[in-house]
Amino acid sequence: MHTRTAALTGALFVIASATACSGGDAKPAPTVTVTKSATAAPSTDDSQTTDGVLKMGAKKAIDDDANDVHITVQVVDYQQPYKGPQPQKPADFQGGDIWATINIKVCNISGPNINVSPTPWSLAYEDGTSIEPTGLSGGDMPKPEFPMDKPVKAGRCAAGLVAYPVPSSKQPERIVYAPDGTDPIEWAVTKP
Repeated sequence: MHTRTAALTGALFVIASATACSGGDAKPAPTVTVTKSATAAPSTDDSQTTDGVLKMGAKKAIDDDANDVHITVQVVDYQQPYKGPQPQKPADFQGGDIWATINIKVCNISGPNINVSPTPWSLAYEDGTSIEPTGLSGGDMPKPEFPMDKPVKAGRCAAGLVAYPVPSSKQPERIVYAPDGTDPIEWAVTKP
């Protein structure tokens, strides 16, 4: 896990004092103060924002040594509204009035086959709401589609678009990848 190191500035004060006596008249000895400032080197990892959320395009390695699974996940792009050929407008029950897409890539670096799916990916909004993928595929949905329940061998990747019916009046704050049994990984959605 990469962490961003904030610049630290501190001061070290060393005070040396001595007293001297001479013939009954005590004179105070001079006081010496030494000040040092230290600044930590800035982090070279620019893939995270200040709150640990990844920047758009950043890859995140996931290593499950116990199961010998080593993968990378990446959100390449977010589009709202989707700029390609338009699918049929989302139905009222889907909760949005336009389509948005995330372009994602998952690579199996080493280990056994993994299965990929759009279901662990969601959009998170500032007000605490989230939008899950619809599970719709085929037809006029944005292409190329991210595969549903596809095995991926070691050394191979799966990539494509996941479509979401979203309200045109607001934009998500984060894209969240949260497969069962793992901590969520988040990417920041930049405001237009």
